[in-house]
Amino acid sequence: MHIVDVAEFYAPLGGGVKTYIDAKLAFAHQHGVKVSVIAPGPEDRIEPREGGQIIYVKAPAIPIDTRYHIFWKAAPVHALLDSLKADVVEASSPFRGAWIVANWQGHAARRAHKALFMHADPIAAHPQVWLQSWMSADSVDRLAWPGWRYMARTARRFHSVVVGSRWFGDRILRHGNITSDLVPLGVDTELFHPKRRDNGLRRQLLADLGLGPSGKLLVGVGRHHPEKQWPVVFNAVGALRDEGFAMLQIGNGFANEGVSRAAAAAGNVKLMGQIGDREQLARILASSDAMVHGSRAETFGLVASEGLASGIPLVLPSEGGCTDAAHPDWSELYRPGDSGGAAHAIHRLFARDHDALRIAAIGARRTHISTPAQHFERLFALYQDATPPAPEIAPVILPQAGGIASPA
Repeated sequence: MHIVDVAEFYAPLGGGVKTYIDAKLAFAHQHGVKVSVIAPGPEDRIEPREGGQIIYVKAPAIPIDTRYHIFWKAAPVHALLDSLKADVVEASSPFRGAWIVANWQGHAARRAHKALFMHADPIAAHPQVWLQSWMSADSVDRLAWPGWRYMARTARRFHSVVVGSRWFGDRILRHGNITSDLVPLGVDTELFHPKRRDNGLRRQLLADLGLGPSGKLLVGVGRHHPEKQWPVVFNAVGALRDEGFAMLQIGNGFANEGVSRAAAAAGNVKLMGQIGDREQLARILASSDAMVHGSRAETFGLVASEGLASGIPLVLPSEGGCTDAAHPDWSELYRPGDSGGAAHAIHRLFARDHDALRIAAIGARRTHISTPAQHFERLFALYQDATPPAPEIAPVILPQAGGIASPA
C-alpha cells in the first residue's frame, strides 16, 4: 500500500505534525507500507526517508511563523499526485491542502481513496479565541457558518474523514454534519511513564521557583500561540501564588512576547522554552504534581494524554480534544477562557486526595491511552479495508465571503 500525505503543516522545525508524520514514516518502514509526504517548503526538494520520502513543493512562507509555508499553486501538487499513483491520498488539514486534494481529477485520482484527516479546528483556534470576551462559543459557531459550510462541502469530496479525538468527531458532526472514523493518536507509554518520577528533580524545579518540597508544581506544554490560551492559565496560577503553587511552561512560538508578559505578571510561572530532549520532557512531566492546559482548539489532545501517561492528574478546559483524556477520577474541568474558573479547578484538584488521584491516573494508562503502534495499525487497516472510490463528485465551490478557503 502506498499512502501519500499532503501535509500542509509539516516543516523541518515544526512541532506536533512533524513528530506525528515522522512516527508514521517509521511505522510504515517496519510494516511494508510506503508513505510519501508532500509538504510546502522554501524550495522544490526530495528528502528520502526510511518508509518513504518527503517531497517539498516551493511555496510562500506564512508571515507570522516563517517556519511554515502554505500551498499556493495547485498544479505542482496535482502533477505529483498523478505521478505517485497512490492507493490512498490523505489531506491532513481542512485548508488549502484539502482543497487541492479535493479538486484533483483524472485517472490516478479516480483509483485513489481520498481521506481527510482533520488535524485542525480553525473556528475554535481563531474566532472563538478572538471573540471569547464578547460572545459564547456557540454564538461564534453560528456566526462562522460559512466556514462550517466550506468544511462540510470539502469533506464530501473525500471518501473518508478521520479524527483523532471523540470530542472533535462529535463537533464536526454537530456543526457540519460530517461523519468520521475515530482513530485516537498514540503516546509512547515507555517514554511517558510514572517510573520517570524523580523527587530530586521535583525539589530542584520547585527551588528554582522559590518554593520548598511542600510546594505544588504545575506543568503546561504547548506552542506559544493565541489558541493555547497561556495567559488565561498563567492568570489562574498567579492567583494561587500565595498558596504555594508554581508552574513550568514548556514550548515556544511566535506569540513569545505576550506569553512572556503574562508569565512575568503571574510571578510564579517559569518559561522553559522548547525542550528537544524527549526523555528530559518525560522526566519533568512525571515529576510534576499536575498538568494544566488552556486550549479549547485541540483536535487530538495528545499533550493531555502524555501527562496522563506520566501518571499526573489534569486540569483542562471543558471543550477540546484534551477532554478525551479527562475523567472525574483524575481531572478537573473549567470553562475555556475563564481564568477564575481555572484557578478554582486547580484548587479543587489539590483539595482532593493526591495519592488517590495519582493511582487513578496511573490506572488510566490501561483504559484511556493508545500507543503509536495501535494508532497506525488502526489507521492503516482502515485504509487497507477502504471501499473502492465512489464516482467523481462536482468540484467544491468556494464561499464568496467569510469562508476559510484559499484562492485557486
